[in-house]
Amino acid sequence: MTREQAEKITIEHLKPIYGFALKRCANLQDAEDLTQEIVLKVFRAILCREDIEVPDKFIWTAAHNTLANYYRGKVKTAVGLPIDDFLELLPSDDDTANGIVEQETIDRLHVEIAYLSKLQRRIVIAYYFENKKQEAIASELDIPLGTVKWHLFEAKKDLKKGMYTMRQTGELKFNPIQFELCGTNGSPGEKGANCNFFRSTLSQNIVYSVWKEAKTIGEIADNLGVSPVYVESEAEYLAEYGFLIEKGGKYLCNILMDEPSNELITLKDEIYSRAAKLFANELFDELTNSKILKDPRIICGQTNLPITFTEDTRADDNFILWSLIPYITALSGESLMDKSISFDEAATLRPDGGHNICHASVAAPNVKRPMYFESMLHFCGPFWNRNKDYILWQIDSEWSTGRVRDGYIEKANRILSILSKLDGSNEEDFAFLEEAGIIKTRMDIDGNKVWFKFVPQVVWLENCEIKNRLIAIGDRIKERHWAELKDMKESFANSVLSETPKHLHKMQEFELQYIFFSDGWFILHCMKELVNNGLGEVIYNYAKENPFIIKEYKEGFPIIMG
Repeated sequence: MTREQAEKITIEHLKPIYGFALKRCANLQDAEDLTQEIVLKVFRAILCREDIEVPDKFIWTAAHNTLANYYRGKVKTAVGLPIDDFLELLPSDDDTANGIVEQETIDRLHVEIAYLSKLQRRIVIAYYFENKKQEAIASELDIPLGTVKWHLFEAKKDLKKGMYTMRQTGELKFNPIQFELCGTNGSPGEKGANCNFFRSTLSQNIVYSVWKEAKTIGEIADNLGVSPVYVESEAEYLAEYGFLIEKGGKYLCNILMDEPSNELITLKDEIYSRAAKLFANELFDELTNSKILKDPRIICGQTNLPITFTEDTRADDNFILWSLIPYITALSGESLMDKSISFDEAATLRPDGGHNICHASVAAPNVKRPMYFESMLHFCGPFWNRNKDYILWQIDSEWSTGRVRDGYIEKANRILSILSKLDGSNEEDFAFLEEAGIIKTRMDIDGNKVWFKFVPQVVWLENCEIKNRLIAIGDRIKERHWAELKDMKESFANSVLSETPKHLHKMQEFELQYIFFSDGWFILHCMKELVNNGLGEVIYNYAKENPFIIKEYKEGFPIIMG
């Protein structure tokens, strides 16, 4: 073929060849370089060879071969991956056999490397990407040379398998869950309450994904639709503090998850309503008919008005009554409890000194909650705090304007410490109690605060003797009805355990021991039962004269807790 003929054919294909290169290169410069290489090879071949019968077919074969060689050079120089090892990992279809190596395939390889274990990933990157010798890698990682060789061999197998595998994205990628509540039963560690570990959606969904079934990092990553690298570091952190269990390269949830069904919610509501009917009315009658509310060891002074220096502390019987009902409901009946599982058996000892059971409630938008469910949040804690013989009782209420929420354990301990040694000399302590809503300070005739005189804004039990008298009332009532309460308890507990993974049964069984004792749901239903029976009118009528007490009266249930 003459030079003029070769030039003509080459020029006719110049634009298509450049388009071919543009689609397969990351930038214009690379596309131009690749085009130049293809055109030069095509021109020389057409000019010198006599066996080219179909120039068009030859040109595109040459283009693909040049592309393959081009990528070989790119991988070696830019990535450092030995081409022979690299090609072993690529699919061996007809196109690749002809030398086509697509950039998408290289990108896929990088993704699969992220699915290797941390050690394998470090070895692969060091060897293939950083061009380090195996001996050097072994020295840096302080592992035998044979271990490095084995991991490289296994990594190549896993990578090749991954290149042929279509990864399935899990449901959580599109519908991630969210914790509604996260609680701590026991003592928190230096890092604070357990909720501090689950502030991110990623941490919540990692734990949720292995709630019922152990999974590898790669399986968790597929389920969440995120890179394993991010999952790995978060899972290791959660495992370090005992929220996950790691065994054999797989992770398993180590917290209680509450994701109730409509059926379980209905059953729970029915059982607790029946139990409340047995207990609440008798407790109300015994408290109101006895003289115990007038016991001077139950200290309470409530008023929405400025307090003068000469004003006596005013005990509010109504506030005392409706505070002591949930208090006695929660603490009575301890002697009747099944205590076959100890706290130490069920709780996790965490590296920061925490010793607790973590439990989380998963938001379930399709589950119908009882209309008074939101009131539960107001009845649940802090209910009581005990320090030896000194008892403080505070409800988050309209009477007590300072709410104990974040860091309430630390705050409660400080409150108890101050109250146990009040001497009127430390204005800082009094200021703290006032800010926390525990006391209201008196004013002298000039309108100045008098710190050593104050009005309690909580129900304050002076010692354990009066506490025990109060709890004994609830003990007697629960004992009278214990056979029925026990049957209801067992029925509900069996239903809960049937939806709890087996590895969490010990933890769940410990928690279930507290049904009808230290049980917020039981308290809620007891209060609801009294209101439904008309006893809530006591509060409502009182509020007409003292409107500061009740924030709202909604759905037949007075929201007296803020």
